[in-house]
Amino acid sequence: MTLQQLRYAIAVADNRSINKAAKDYYLSQPALSGALHELEKELSMTLFTRTNRGAEPTPEGAEFLAYARQLLDEADLIEDRFIRGKAREKFSVSTQHYTFAVRSFMDLIRSEGTELYDFAISETRTADVLMDVKTLKSELGILYLDSFNREILLRRMKEDQLVFSPLFSCHVYVYLSAGHPLAKKKRVKAGDLAPYTFLTFDQGANSLLYYSEEVHTDTTSDRIIRVNDRATMLNMMIGINGYTLCSGIICEDLNGDHYRAVPLDTKELMTIGVVQRAHAAPSKLAQRYVEILKDYENMVL
Repeated sequence: MTLQQLRYAIAVADNRSINKAAKDYYLSQPALSGALHELEKELSMTLFTRTNRGAEPTPEGAEFLAYARQLLDEADLIEDRFIRGKAREKFSVSTQHYTFAVRSFMDLIRSEGTELYDFAISETRTADVLMDVKTLKSELGILYLDSFNREILLRRMKEDQLVFSPLFSCHVYVYLSAGHPLAKKKRVKAGDLAPYTFLTFDQGANSLLYYSEEVHTDTTSDRIIRVNDRATMLNMMIGINGYTLCSGIICEDLNGDHYRAVPLDTKELMTIGVVQRAHAAPSKLAQRYVEILKDYENMVL
């Protein structure tokens, strides 16, 4: 087993594709597949399930890859310190699409004042947030729980040896453009939203409502648009008077002042929190990031 084989395996896991991983390393697909086969043969286990949708880590493979990431991180630190003559700070987080999580990430960089770092932030699907933390692709994950998804997601976390730590709870808000017909209302009722297009983040293969980034409420719409990124969603809000549901925390310095958050007439609450591996001590950077995130409780509307 070599470090390069581990890097190939992690590239496959990150891309969910042997072909894409091979392109990252300028290899042919058969060459990378052969390297993986040799690694699996040595380990006497199957690391990935190959399907027509790509390559997914097996349960054993996911556990192995978590340890492989730790080993490669240590190897990189050794190279940085003793070969390149420098020590590089490392931290990574995966999050649902929250502007305040991105802003907190930038605040972390500014507060640390370090010139040598290798940080990563990924705004991604709910299932990927959990998988990234499980496999140590990210040290922390940021997502929400409510009365609808709590039991299912906590059960999934327990199975994956993850824990959820609440940051703060907030009411549900309708997120729309400043020019939307409902933007000046003091409170929006579910029926008010019926004529407008509901915007939701696509969850891919995990399209069950439990994995939705938008709180499950009584709102209904005959028109739904699924998007993959926040910029597209913001454009749809302005272009077609679309709306989504959110925590009410708006970072105008990042998204601009063209949007509003109006309270939704519901008793539902969403609890935003941090996901991390059970029994794993958080790094200094992870602890600092969580402290910065907690400050946003004061911005809850």
